[in-house]
Amino acid sequence: MPAKSPAITDDVAAHAVAIGKQIRDHRKSLRVSATTAAQAAGMSRVTWYRLEKGEPSVTMGAYLSAINVLGLEVRIVSPSISDPLSSVTVENKNWIPVQIDLEEFPQLKQLAWQVHGVDKLSPREALGIYERNWRHLELESMEPHERRLIDALRQVFAHEAHNV
Repeated sequence: MPAKSPAITDDVAAHAVAIGKQIRDHRKSLRVSATTAAQAAGMSRVTWYRLEKGEPSVTMGAYLSAINVLGLEVRIVSPSISDPLSSVTVENKNWIPVQIDLEEFPQLKQLAWQVHGVDKLSPREALGIYERNWRHLELESMEPHERRLIDALRQVFAHEAHNV
């Protein structure tokens, strides 16, 4: 018999829905079917569907498996720490666009060859690609605006950047 869902508040339910939406959006950006993702995570397609809907009765283990299969990470952030994006302004020369157009950043585009049918990335996705492929960058021929993007990604996501 399945466990009874815990009693949750509206804000906790909203967080669960937001997490499910982020998982769904990332899966779709990778162009992976829900069935394939569910199989890779070792769960049924129905559980994956419920997880993407943010149902609180889905186990934490299922959420963590889904996050792992999609190459994402979970971090616990203290509410006292301000959002690093809030301090970045357009006037700042290290600003980061909400969507990074691959056509504007030639080396990122070259590194993102495996991302099919996508011409824009989120800043976190761009950072991940730079991170995983740092050894393939041609720093001496990199355009100044792409260097500024990497510097801005480093600044904003300092707690996540390791190799960049």
